[in-house]
Amino acid sequence: MDSETEESLKKRQKKNPFAGDSSRKQLELIAMRPFQLMGEVSFLQEEDIRLETTRARFANIIKRHAELAERLSRDSDKMIFERLQKEFEAARASQTQEVYLDGEDWNDGLLATIRERVHMEADRKAMTGDLNVLGHNSEDKITYRAGNKVICCLEGARIGIQYETSFAGEPCELYHCVLESKSFLEKMTVLEHTIPFFLPIREAENDLLSSNAMRFIDYVGELLQAYVDRREQVRLIKELYGNQIGELYHSLPYHMIEFVLDDFDCKVTVSLRYADLICVLPTRVRVFTWPTKKNGAVGSLPSPARLSYAEDALRTMSLPEAYAEIVLNLPQAIRQIFQDTSST
Repeated sequence: MDSETEESLKKRQKKNPFAGDSSRKQLELIAMRPFQLMGEVSFLQEEDIRLETTRARFANIIKRHAELAERLSRDSDKMIFERLQKEFEAARASQTQEVYLDGEDWNDGLLATIRERVHMEADRKAMTGDLNVLGHNSEDKITYRAGNKVICCLEGARIGIQYETSFAGEPCELYHCVLESKSFLEKMTVLEHTIPFFLPIREAENDLLSSNAMRFIDYVGELLQAYVDRREQVRLIKELYGNQIGELYHSLPYHMIEFVLDDFDCKVTVSLRYADLICVLPTRVRVFTWPTKKNGAVGSLPSPARLSYAEDALRTMSLPEAYAEIVLNLPQAIRQIFQDTSST
């Protein structure tokens, strides 16, 4: 039996001479597996983090889209505007004086005086219970105008600011912002407003209103006027040159604008970015062209060419003026690009 066992072992070794090596390799693989598993776990964790980040961003986009759809679908903003507009009109109709503030006349001291007045009137009204107490102090009914802002004292210890926007000297929309504070010593808050929801009114309130109410009021006016200015510039080029513009995209606050000119001997793409929402002129401009073989132009460009003169015009002129400058000098710029390309 022993000889038979020895022969069977010899036969197995002949069939698999590397059996010992295979066993060692298996042991090495087993020893390495914890490190491999740790690497795989780390990789999977990183993948999970990236996926969770993507999911969170996508969920935020869906949430913002739903809020936007809801906001645009209801007419509460219109009702607020109509109510506030009537209140402002009534306050201005009953005023005894409108004071025009120029330069340093509009300051923190005056704003403090306005705040004190509205709180005194509210306290007097609460003490007497007379709903028409403001009518017995007609000498105090003063409305202030500072630039594009009209500042009124409203009932209920409120200060109302009406913003009058314009474009090219023509009046545009009116916007309202009502400030309130519980007492003269407490900070003011935005009670209600008719400012477009995509402009950062709440951020401005958090950053400015508690520390510098005058700066907050001025900043909101700059924000609204700049938005209207950018919007009207886009509206005007669509109205004047709509047949030459193939595509036009913009963000809600008009701080990102892109359009394409394709009614010429070439295709021109324009990309505008505004670093701040109070900017009227773009801070980042990119204009590229893809010339084609037309009107005697020889050859074609292997890659888009940058139109520096157009970018300079867009940085220094209003959009309609810059557009006219671009179109006027475009044929010469294209010829120059072809000459430079052919010479090289």
